[in-house]
Amino acid sequence: MRQGKKPWLNKVQRQRIWELWREGQSVSAIARALERDVGSMHRAIARNGGISPVGRKRAACALTLAEREEISRALGRNQSYGSIAAQLGRSKSTISREIARNGGCERYRAHAADDQAWKRALRPKQCVLARRASLRMQVARKLSLQWSPAQIAGWLKRQYPRRKEMHISHETIYRTLFIQARGALKKELVNELRTNRTMRRAKCASTRGQSRGTIIGAVPISERPAEAEDRAVPGHWEGDLLAGSGNTYIATLVERHSRYALLVKVAGKDTSSVTQALIRRIKKLPVELRRSLTWDRGTEMAGHAQFTMATELQVYFCDPRSPWQRGSNENTNGLLRQYFPKGQPVDQYSQAQLNAVAKRLNQRPRQTLAFKSPAEKLAETLGVAMTG
Repeated sequence: MRQGKKPWLNKVQRQRIWELWREGQSVSAIARALERDVGSMHRAIARNGGISPVGRKRAACALTLAEREEISRALGRNQSYGSIAAQLGRSKSTISREIARNGGCERYRAHAADDQAWKRALRPKQCVLARRASLRMQVARKLSLQWSPAQIAGWLKRQYPRRKEMHISHETIYRTLFIQARGALKKELVNELRTNRTMRRAKCASTRGQSRGTIIGAVPISERPAEAEDRAVPGHWEGDLLAGSGNTYIATLVERHSRYALLVKVAGKDTSSVTQALIRRIKKLPVELRRSLTWDRGTEMAGHAQFTMATELQVYFCDPRSPWQRGSNENTNGLLRQYFPKGQPVDQYSQAQLNAVAKRLNQRPRQTLAFKSPAEKLAETLGVAMTG
């Protein structure tokens, strides 16, 4: 296991995630409670659309583990199937099938048989909307008209008062939308919901008292590791967008330890364009240079959870109106104005041209680095040659 990477969540931890989520806790609050990164918590919750999974229960008529233990001990005493059935109050055929499907008399083991029965009990059950085409069409049509699930459920009951097969709860509609494994409704219909959420939130969920601006689950800079603050270890980055005229932008990244800069061409300021471009660039970096990223409060990084999921690079957000908390990046953006003056568009530059500018900047000696260049400093730290 890679150093610093925590083990998989166990059953108790997964249950705790959903308990906190039902209480209305934010993703970052849950991550702090379980001492995990926000990205892993977001993945665990988003996998089920933010809807707490229903706990599995053993069928009342199914054999219990205790009964299987009795069967195993009885087989060890060479008892007949009939006597075992009489002892447990079960039919002989039940005992016979149980033993046959789990290795026979010689190989039957209670715990292994119980585990296999639990796995066999899983049944891929179609949801209501998948089974009822007419109902599904009505729900999809009303969603496309931007009706809420509650409005749809109420209208169906009034429209079809005697047809129970055309009735559905609003919660079932939400579950079918957010849990895409059900496959009954198109994922695009989620965009028709007024909230534009991609996950179901608890009724008691609130952002009151959370100073996170408009970015959901933002982890504040105060939680950034101390090693990033003192610049002792490479791999901690600061980032921002450098704006040009006509709503054009370049993403800029600066490594705190060496002041090494990267320029990334982005199609726009929207979250998808920025995060996807940064994901492609960050994935090209060696693992030792992927520790953290500090960003301002711009909504272009509202997709930070997706970014962290793809890159394993935790994002920390500066306090509102505190650009000095990303001083290296602010200084570098100032230097870049020599190449990208204000009032001019920046979308005309190719990625190769941006790389050339970054290379020129990274080969300049810096007073703060004892007049070494960022490329030299980073190469010295990593023990490899840096061409930029």
